[in-house]
Amino acid sequence: MTQPATRRTLLATGAATLAVCCVGCGDDGDGSSASASTSPGGESASASASASSGSGDGQALGSVSEIPEGGGKIFAAQKVVVTQPEKGRYKAFSAICTHQGCTLNKVADGTVDCPCHGSRFRISDGSVAHGPATEPLPAKEIMVHGNTVHLG
Repeated sequence: MTQPATRRTLLATGAATLAVCCVGCGDDGDGSSASASTSPGGESASASASASSGSGDGQALGSVSEIPEGGGKIFAAQKVVVTQPEKGRYKAFSAICTHQGCTLNKVADGTVDCPCHGSRFRISDGSVAHGPATEPLPAKEIMVHGNTVHLG
């Protein structure tokens, strides 16, 4: 004879199912970074209001030469995308799509793109350029020290 499912059993089963489903939305595990354009190299290391000079604290992400003007680079391991909407002005956002938590995989044509459902976010401010996402990407704090971009 079997006993009816309890609320606790149903909740635990639902949580486990959700966790398994979310695995397909995440990083593919190879630790690679994605970028749609190549770096022109040698950009100025000056920073915008969202990226300021400082003492060198924070995790180094990469060189400013890796962040193309009018584009950006996704640092998948850190789950952050750094963009350069205008020469010498750097911005950083979460690389996790606000729609269903997929890792963004491409920067092209002024947007950061999600491979799962087609959401696109503007490189200038992380706002939604194309749904189904309805919320912007959360901003991340970065600092530029010399020619290196650091996660704040």
